[in-house]
Amino acid sequence: EWRFLKKMKGKIRIAIAGIGNCASSLIQGIGYYKGLGDRHPDKSLGLMHYNLGGYKPADIDIVAAFDIDRRKVGRPLKEAVFAKPNCTKVFNKEIPDYPVTVKMGEILDGISQHMKDYPEERRFIAADKKPCDVAKILKQSGAELLLNYLPVGSEKATAFYAEACLKTGVSLVNCVPVFIASSRSWAKRFEERNIPIIGDDVKSQIGATIIHRMLTKLFIDRGVKIDNTYQLNVGGNTDFLNMLNHTRLKSKKISKTEAVQSQLTNPLNADNIHIGPSDYIPWLNDNKVCFLRMEGRGFGNIPVNFELRLSVEDSPNSAGVVIDAIRCCRIARDRKTGGALVSPSAYFMKHPIKQFSDEQARNMLEEFIAGKRDR
Repeated sequence: EWRFLKKMKGKIRIAIAGIGNCASSLIQGIGYYKGLGDRHPDKSLGLMHYNLGGYKPADIDIVAAFDIDRRKVGRPLKEAVFAKPNCTKVFNKEIPDYPVTVKMGEILDGISQHMKDYPEERRFIAADKKPCDVAKILKQSGAELLLNYLPVGSEKATAFYAEACLKTGVSLVNCVPVFIASSRSWAKRFEERNIPIIGDDVKSQIGATIIHRMLTKLFIDRGVKIDNTYQLNVGGNTDFLNMLNHTRLKSKKISKTEAVQSQLTNPLNADNIHIGPSDYIPWLNDNKVCFLRMEGRGFGNIPVNFELRLSVEDSPNSAGVVIDAIRCCRIARDRKTGGALVSPSAYFMKHPIKQFSDEQARNMLEEFIAGKRDR
């Protein structure tokens, strides 16, 4: 069991809810960049910032972890990140040996019932254990922020962890499409407690949403009227299996659609824009394939049609953004700034409390990192 620990200066002590593919990629990445060291020529490869406000990837320290799967609960974190149903690529087996055992979290709505119809190696299997006292673990571990990696549609479970953060003073980086940081009522509660929060629903580094947003802005800036667009995504990880239950998709579709619509002066009618997960293809594993089409009219009312196919490893693509979000959250804590962080959320997340163009959001982020007041 953890004892009460004094916070280590220079370290960012984080807890993680959901030890799935995204957590696996992030933890592998922390070890990967720590192993390269400050003098390695590739130390910044794949990172938007190597040194962010004085914090480097190696400064992130995992001090607590929560999951509900019987193959992960009760196991050391260094083993759990590679346990089934995780299927992301292993690019670093030598992860830090964190003295962390994965604790049993509250299940609530974290598992979709349709998963029982699929092979065990592909789905979540609930552990037959009593949930731990999450708030107590957060306090005892000395965690400064909680990273939420729960499955899409985990509305009650995400709210449960958000409440634990409010109770303990721990910050939240909400990577999933459950609206906490972008909810006025939730954001106000974090602001009243002076607890920084970043969210909601992480944008991948080079993912479907960021590309769709940038292309939408390009069309508009170049005088092309967009008439119709779709974005279809397929993959083979537990995220796509989970999203076969369309009742869990409402907030995900809102998040992804609003991220694109926000770049338009006049949003498209609902019938003219379709964005969301399309299907689950097991053999793709953690590979995500996006099919994107945009139809518009340019000079002289002449049609302009555009199609793109994007193939990425889904979880490392997410981790490249989250590693910056974690450090921005710590900077806010250092500055004693609470509530929803507007600039980091606008750049890192699909559904922030306020939308900006990505170019403007990046400029705002750099100003935030440099010490200017968050907008």
